[in-house]
Amino acid sequence: MAPSTHTVTNQVPPLVGYDVFAADRALTEAVERHLAPGILAEAREELGGLGRSAGSLQAQQWGAQADQNPPKLRTHDRYGHRVDEVDFHPAWHRLLGHAVTSGLTDAWGRQGGHVRRAAGFLVWTQAEAGHGCPLSMTHAAVPALRTDPSLAAEWEPLLTSHVYEEGLRPPAQKAGVLFGMGMTEKQGGTDVRSNTTRAEPLPGDGEYLLTGHKWFCSAPMSDGFLVLAQAPGGLSCFLVPRVLPDGVRNVFAIQRLKDKLGNRSNASSEVEFDGTWARRVGEEGRGVRTIIEMVAATRLDCVVGSAALMRQAVAQAIHHSAYRSAFGGLLIEKPLMRNVLADLALESEAATTLALRLAAAYDADTEAERAFLRIAVPAAKYWVTKRCTAVVGEALECLGGNGYVEESGMPRLLREAPLNSIWEGSGNVQALDVLRALQREPGALDAFLREVGAARGADHRLDAAIKDLLTELADLDGAEARARRLVERMALVLQGSLLLRWAPPEVADAFCASRLGGDRGSVFGTLPHSLDLAAVVERARAQEG
Repeated sequence: MAPSTHTVTNQVPPLVGYDVFAADRALTEAVERHLAPGILAEAREELGGLGRSAGSLQAQQWGAQADQNPPKLRTHDRYGHRVDEVDFHPAWHRLLGHAVTSGLTDAWGRQGGHVRRAAGFLVWTQAEAGHGCPLSMTHAAVPALRTDPSLAAEWEPLLTSHVYEEGLRPPAQKAGVLFGMGMTEKQGGTDVRSNTTRAEPLPGDGEYLLTGHKWFCSAPMSDGFLVLAQAPGGLSCFLVPRVLPDGVRNVFAIQRLKDKLGNRSNASSEVEFDGTWARRVGEEGRGVRTIIEMVAATRLDCVVGSAALMRQAVAQAIHHSAYRSAFGGLLIEKPLMRNVLADLALESEAATTLALRLAAAYDADTEAERAFLRIAVPAAKYWVTKRCTAVVGEALECLGGNGYVEESGMPRLLREAPLNSIWEGSGNVQALDVLRALQREPGALDAFLREVGAARGADHRLDAAIKDLLTELADLDGAEARARRLVERMALVLQGSLLLRWAPPEVADAFCASRLGGDRGSVFGTLPHSLDLAAVVERARAQEG
């Protein structure tokens, strides 16, 4: 029935039917910059296909359906047998399946694999972020398993497979598997050395039985998990399969699913082990050292995931402003709104540029790049993930009341935004990790300073910021209380250096003026009016196909 009271006008069409990858200039330029010419065309083609899928109405509907229909736990079957299964909406499986077949768990064994995967992860996460958890864990498990060549030979081809098979079966009967992780326990949280889960050795080489619990176990329907437990030789890393080779299900009691603020489509669980069979990964007593490479890889995914949320929020805000009229003109043409949008766009581009630079360092895999990552990953994880909530909240406000309703998709982004700052170590953990590297690994600081110094002399505000940073770094006694301030400054100097080298002049100028030169207020939309803000906004605009 047609409305009789009024005519609907001045409503913004949905941002749909576009290539999420091609519409993101900061991302496309980063891919071109960091990939070898010989694989660039292939990478563009695969990322373009993924980008068109992410921007499609179908993928957007899947994302909404997965969020609106959270997973459900089934502890027992109808006869009272314990089954410990989690049921997901079909949309979840479609999202996850598309991601796996697009190579988002395959980075370690192909040329430019980390840049290609990071770019794809950034693109596809904009369709729905919750299913990124098992993708991230599966990808990140590879370096930990490589500490045991026999385990790596058995599991790595399945972890990096482009085939998605749901359901619990012996891994040997599947063409691809997913992994989860369980580190924290009730009594300790991040302090994993206080874990009480026991690992009792069996006669078989490297085999143990685990007894205990995990307070947060990611993706409980995965095929395998890396967990920490106390063996006779100390805290050690173990591989726990959900199904044993003979088809019998391992003891893996899912007590409940977490009722989370956001990340609603993803199952985070509490589990108990009671004589649970496990294989040791790495040496006894070196569990943290064994699993730390997995943690580092998932921390990078937190940076990439936050960059994705920011990018989608900014794209939606600019899209809305380009179509919505108020007070005699389009919002995007209003000087104050343009200032807000430009400020948000700067934060998004800086996050994307930094995330892809870290991925490129993984691909290079040199001693110098590994040293750089030792500081750059926790510093980026600290800063980028914290900026995400502020960016998404401000972008939502650009849509006004329209952004506050669920149909806009913005509330889902806002609920998701704090997650990456908490997962894989909260802000204080990251800041202290940087501090430890500064105090114990002088090579890491040298690598970081070489990176930021690559743009020295290009902008007086960066030069001044580097000088101030060196003064702070000269005295690390009692630095814990100021660790957040120090790490924030390090992240900003790094982003400024990258943008000066690779971003358009108007972007780098605005970033240095506001983030390094201090010429801004305490909220978004307070950039100096003399900057070329229109160019910054236009660069960040997503053009529909």
